[in-house]
Amino acid sequence: MPKTSARLLSLLSLLQARRDWPGALLAERLRVSPRTVRRDVDRLRELGYPIAASKGPDGGYRLAAGSNLPPLLFDDEQAVALAIALQVAVTAGAGIEEAAARALHTVRQVMPARLRGRIDTLQITAVERPTTRPDPPVDRGVLMALSAAVHAREVLRFDYVPAVAPGETDDAAQSPPRRVQPHHLVTWGGRWYLVAWDLDREDWRTFRVDRITPRVPTGPRFVPRELPGGDVAAFVANRFRGASRSGDWPCRGEVILDLPAAVVSRYLRDGVVEALGPDRCRLVLGSWSWAGLATAIGRFEADFTVVGPAELKDACARLARRYADA
Repeated sequence: MPKTSARLLSLLSLLQARRDWPGALLAERLRVSPRTVRRDVDRLRELGYPIAASKGPDGGYRLAAGSNLPPLLFDDEQAVALAIALQVAVTAGAGIEEAAARALHTVRQVMPARLRGRIDTLQITAVERPTTRPDPPVDRGVLMALSAAVHAREVLRFDYVPAVAPGETDDAAQSPPRRVQPHHLVTWGGRWYLVAWDLDREDWRTFRVDRITPRVPTGPRFVPRELPGGDVAAFVANRFRGASRSGDWPCRGEVILDLPAAVVSRYLRDGVVEALGPDRCRLVLGSWSWAGLATAIGRFEADFTVVGPAELKDACARLARRYADA
């Protein structure tokens, strides 16, 4: 029979591995009697582990949630995954950076050398987006409140501070609270956003979490609507690049470029390139505006002919005059 301390760790590991354990099966796995299992369960309870027991022929044990967080036992893969997640959390911009860093230090301290070496070889660096000012911090309480509403499928009411253009006044204080059906909490470009169905505007909206002040209580439960496209990542990406619900750009044009197709394709994230010869190609590209599309085509520094539409031709003419005047 293994020593008591080793047996307790084995018992704790088994209880964490699955939801319910019949007493007889635990005794068989630990190679002890059911009476010893009962005594070991009592010892774990004294250490703060909330273990629930059910009586009867099929009675067993379950590691339940308690009021305090007792010491946990992780296998090797769980420990590595936890350390990686904590490294990511340090750069998440969710207001938990300091706590995540302390937790990572604690986990690393108690790791065996073989696992510590695996963690030390992985260093995650946050690449900041080019910006003239840092992103505002996100309140952890707001994140938890929004996440709870998404999970419970309850209508949210909140005050929202929209972006204010230079020269405009901020009238958010006079604006009525927003009423939405929250669907997803996502990160994009280092910021947190709430994807929700706006009940008053009857349309999908994305809200910056750092501008949200939730109101209590939450509203009634709702049946979730189907997100356009069914994929939240694609939906958010399309919204932020200015694309329509169909996923297409609002402005799309076609040109003939005096460049090889192989050269042009190296610099495209999306778009269609068709070779028309060794030094010419057809390019179909989209953008959030006609001026933006004309500028994107001009960056290739090559002669081109606009095939269409007329809006793209007009945008090129306006830019030509503006650049000539400059």
